[in-house]
Amino acid sequence: MRLQVTPLNLPDVRLIHTDRHADPRGYFSESYVKQDFAAAGITSDFIQDNESMSVSHGTVRGLHFQIAPFAQAKLIRVLRGAIFDVALDIRGESATYGQHACAELTAATGDQLLIPAGFAHGFCTLEPDTVVIYKTDNVYSPRHERGVYWADPALAIAWPLNEQDAVISAKDRALPPLAALTRHLA
Repeated sequence: MRLQVTPLNLPDVRLIHTDRHADPRGYFSESYVKQDFAAAGITSDFIQDNESMSVSHGTVRGLHFQIAPFAQAKLIRVLRGAIFDVALDIRGESATYGQHACAELTAATGDQLLIPAGFAHGFCTLEPDTVVIYKTDNVYSPRHERGVYWADPALAIAWPLNEQDAVISAKDRALPPLAALTRHLA
């Protein structure tokens, strides 16, 4: 497996590219090989896969995270369509607390985004019928789930849509701004 790991503006958030072997039938790719990821310094023990399908362009999911002891690292990949993906640093002790990194992920490239525990995660679909799959290194725990309002102006995230045009759940619409979080929560 050929693995290219590129740190983003927050170096703990990394864009991961794996080779695709194409022929007239399509392509083959090893999207995750634990020993190759470990050799690249990515040692998360992924234990759960999640998948979401968003019907509409402009669907926003997030910004979500879980608190200890159920904090999660995530490895995000798009199976169909494209997303604008965001990782927000909510690690209370971090010098980059409140800063974000973003990347466009598409099914066409197969690139993945590694988001460590201690980051809130969210995305906006750039195409209809987008399918996202992600690995986590901890199980989902509703009691430990938290979030930050995706369009909080204090975050200065350059989302590819206006707030009023987003397709968003009532639950995500009610998430608090970053300033309402207790800094040592995550």
